[in-house]
Amino acid sequence: MNAGLVRPEPAAAGLRQAARDLLLVARQLYYEQISFWRNPVGAVFSVGFSVVFLVLLAAAGGTTKVASLGGIRAIQYYVPSFCAYGVMSMCFNTIAIVLVVRRETRLLKRLRLSPLPTWVIFVATVLHALVISLVEVAVLLVIGRLAFDVQLPKDPIALVLALVVGVACFTALGVAVSTAIPNQESAGPIVSVMFFVLLFVSGLWYPLPPRSLMASVSDWFPVRHMITAVFAPFDQHPGVAPIRWGDLLVMAIWGSAGALVAVRRFRWEPRRR
Repeated sequence: MNAGLVRPEPAAAGLRQAARDLLLVARQLYYEQISFWRNPVGAVFSVGFSVVFLVLLAAAGGTTKVASLGGIRAIQYYVPSFCAYGVMSMCFNTIAIVLVVRRETRLLKRLRLSPLPTWVIFVATVLHALVISLVEVAVLLVIGRLAFDVQLPKDPIALVLALVVGVACFTALGVAVSTAIPNQESAGPIVSVMFFVLLFVSGLWYPLPPRSLMASVSDWFPVRHMITAVFAPFDQHPGVAPIRWGDLLVMAIWGSAGALVAVRRFRWEPRRR
């Protein structure tokens, strides 16, 4: 048989295609990272906002004992809480606002017309959010350990699992919310008010008693479950499970709903005025 007519093996062709896809995602992720870090003011505030709040709360009452959490120091609760906050802020706030701005400035439309597959854009966006979130979490853990003697997670795998599920959930919700925002001028106020109200009722700045009214209300929303899922690996009490499967399930449900809304309502072009 003529060697020139021999078709490549399907497995080999599939591997080559997968390698090309991975290269495309890696390149788009690289461009997303370059765009983020070339704006040093925005990057510093994105990563440093939670650090500033953590230091302020630690100075105000970080050594106070929290009775509802078994008498641990408040700072032991604040560090994982602000790790959760950093992930949610990056994946929900930032992505929602950036998508609206890119849509209204027609950057999304230009990307849509480029040869780059649309799925690569979204995968790179999620990975970008994951990378920045992990950087922020690492900074908070280092500061918490060195400056405030916070006990690190007893099960790092449980922490990573909570962070990954949180990234997926709040990225999907951020994309979904972006589809309801009419213009870039209103993106910041709408997203910020929505987010900080949920943070307030979900116990970011203070632990909520388990059966309180505020805890019952916030249990309907994913913010509360993200905070408790990230805190669980830090809980050093004996017999406490480091993985909160119920919290992860709630976040997965919210993320799935957000993904469904995003797929149905996402638009590449600016809204008509």
